[in-house]
Amino acid sequence: MKPAAPPKNTIDKNMLGVFRYSKRAITLVWQTSPRLTLGLALLTLIAGVLPALMAYVGQLIVDSVVAAMEHYEQTQTLQYFPALLFVLLEGALVLLTSANQRGLVALQSVLRLSLGQRVNMMIMEKAQQLTLADFEDSEFYDKLVRARREASSRPLALVTKTFTLLQNGVSLASFAVLLWQFSPWALTLLILGALPAFFAEAKFSGDAFMLARWRSPEVRQQNYLETLLAREDHIKEVRLYQLSNRFLGRYRDIFEKLFRENKQLILRREFWGFVLGILSTAVFYGAYGWIVTSTVVGAITLGQMTMYLLLFKQGQGAVASSLTSISGMYEDNLYLSNLYEYLEQPTAANIEGLRNGPCPGDGIRFENVSFSYPESDIPALTDITLHIKPGNSLAIVGENGSGKTTLIKLLTRLYQPSKGRILLDGLDLTEWQEQALLSRIGVIFQDFVRYQFIVGENIGAGDNDRFDDQQGWATAAELGKATDFISDLNQGYQTQLGKWFRGGQELSGGQWQKIALARAFMREKADILVLDEPTAAMDAGAEAEIFAHFQEHTASKMAILISHRFSTVRLANEIIVMEHGKIIERGTHRQLLEMDGRYAYLFTLQAKGYQ
Repeated sequence: MKPAAPPKNTIDKNMLGVFRYSKRAITLVWQTSPRLTLGLALLTLIAGVLPALMAYVGQLIVDSVVAAMEHYEQTQTLQYFPALLFVLLEGALVLLTSANQRGLVALQSVLRLSLGQRVNMMIMEKAQQLTLADFEDSEFYDKLVRARREASSRPLALVTKTFTLLQNGVSLASFAVLLWQFSPWALTLLILGALPAFFAEAKFSGDAFMLARWRSPEVRQQNYLETLLAREDHIKEVRLYQLSNRFLGRYRDIFEKLFRENKQLILRREFWGFVLGILSTAVFYGAYGWIVTSTVVGAITLGQMTMYLLLFKQGQGAVASSLTSISGMYEDNLYLSNLYEYLEQPTAANIEGLRNGPCPGDGIRFENVSFSYPESDIPALTDITLHIKPGNSLAIVGENGSGKTTLIKLLTRLYQPSKGRILLDGLDLTEWQEQALLSRIGVIFQDFVRYQFIVGENIGAGDNDRFDDQQGWATAAELGKATDFISDLNQGYQTQLGKWFRGGQELSGGQWQKIALARAFMREKADILVLDEPTAAMDAGAEAEIFAHFQEHTASKMAILISHRFSTVRLANEIIVMEHGKIIERGTHRQLLEMDGRYAYLFTLQAKGYQ
């Protein structure tokens, strides 16, 4: 559903702030390349003076030709040197104008490339400062889509229009000096003739911006449908369930809706542009008749008539261009508001934090921890209390949606508890230095990333400091039981994985999970290892082997295991059973069976499947 239109006073406020982001845009372009910006400013000034010079030289050519004709009639001798000299001068000015224009285009193109990269980097760097909650917020994604859509080109467009305004100002100043000799009223006509088109352009620029802003959700949905229909990790299921026509239909419906709205805006914009353009044309030809009449009655020379007509035409174009630039600057400011609205998204305060806790060896403590997701009234976790000591392992059992993965998100500080606190070595997680905390945690989520990199880099991603450590790859792969298939790949650890790039090789689900397990072992300093359904794609035998191996190599660490298979869960020192965000049972495998509660029921139910 399209969001409601913003109140009119909001739009009016935006219109009043035409130059709100101009200074920031100019600063951004300057920081991207001071030399290119200065070059652009210089060429713009030159471009502003050249039209008036060419018009003046045009007058000299005509007047010198007329003078030469009169001289010939009187003396029957040719006097063409002044006229040819002025022709050569005009030719030089034409070449200079062409060179100047190409220089402007070149500078703008180079700046556009550099600025686009800079803005995209700003957007991605900002993304690294945001919380997981921001990425799970649909309104934030609308901000991100709006920021990325046009913001990379708008700063340069705004600066270019600013320079164009300066260029036209210089041109108009030089035109004014020459036109004043004819009549001050000519200047008034120049300005009045361009105003109607300016008001129409400003109005429709605002309409176009608001339309694009309201449609962000539809654009995101359209992009998502493109992903479903054109990505190898989705196309299998889409084809299998014969969803192509349905999704193509949705894509077409969104396009047609957006197309209708765009078409209506385009037609209105062009219709009123034509109607109001009639006024400008009428003003120009009124001035044309005035200048011709003045020439006929002998008030001005033929050369002056040529110059004034050219000046008036170019001056009218300069005024229209200036007003259009102002209108465009207003539109660019509106779109830049998308970029800065995203860049100004609040982020958590950067706390220096501590690198060690006051109670080394105390392990992890959850103290009456509760948590609710943003905009949700239903608690995801309620009053969770846990203590995991070094050398101990904890298994978490529960149905989907019971809060298991949420608990891990809190432990890794992707979210903050709504109530209670989580301690590591006696220090609240919020007081830890982020890098020191995360270096102690190795996690494999059930939806781990399958990087479209080589095998070694997929493993090395587990420790950024040793990303390219080839010996570390081999050691981690051995611990993750991944060497049995890596040695069979075409280029071993240098084999490209995935199908996005040439020569890529796809792995089975179980093989990908072993790569992810090796990635967790890559983080040698980590003493907290979390496995969230890491072996779901493996058979029971392979999973049992993996976890026996895992226990052997994590004897001195704190291990947290989330799994639906009780054959592996039973190996943990402590097991908790979660339901609706609460711990309903806890104990060892034997203790929980003796309780004859939920755990015993689920264990017995699963055991029957193997009988």
